[in-house]
Amino acid sequence: MTHTPPFPLLSRKELDTLLGGAARAWLDEALAEAAHAAAHDDTTPAESYSVPPWELRYAAAGRHCGLEHADSVRALLLTEAHAGLPALTRLYEQGTAAERRAVLLTLSALDLGATALPLVEDALRTNDTTLVAAAVGPYAAAHLDPHNWRHAVLKCLFTGVPVEAVAELARRSRGDAELARMLGDFASERIAAGRPVPAGLHHVLALTAPGPAAPTVPTASTQES
Repeated sequence: MTHTPPFPLLSRKELDTLLGGAARAWLDEALAEAAHAAAHDDTTPAESYSVPPWELRYAAAGRHCGLEHADSVRALLLTEAHAGLPALTRLYEQGTAAERRAVLLTLSALDLGATALPLVEDALRTNDTTLVAAAVGPYAAAHLDPHNWRHAVLKCLFTGVPVEAVAELARRSRGDAELARMLGDFASERIAAGRPVPAGLHHVLALTAPGPAAPTVPTASTQES
């Protein structure tokens, strides 16, 4: 199955075709401020620190460019500013759910290594499905260890996030016997509680097979036999 991002981010060129004149002018200024910040490393002492102008723009993106474009605008600001972990952590911890989501969506476009995993792990501890879906994108696929990645997949199933949101699901699931075991246990628990097994679970379970014979999960009828 081809992974389709749940929150497609638009390029600057695409945004220019959708935004009005005032919004485009605002975005020009915001990106210029972000580029200035990237070109001038902040050496201001911590006690004299003030919030960079582009970070204030980050919070105001929805108001000036429309809520439907806010993710894309915020992603552009983060990449233009070459945002590092301190700025990302600040924006994530102090931001609204929408502002946190944009941070998560942009992680894979920044040169961070695995340093931003605490932000992903925090999002996966929430029950906000938009944050969970954003957290299981390409950055998580590249950097989450097997144990935490498996639990991220289970989190999607538990919260109702479509498994299509999980980047590189097929690659990371292939031949994963432990994930298959966890999926079977999860299915058994749902059936014992009289709750339906999410359809996505069967899809992921099939992906865990190393060959043509796919594992199976319990069904209500097998539980009763």
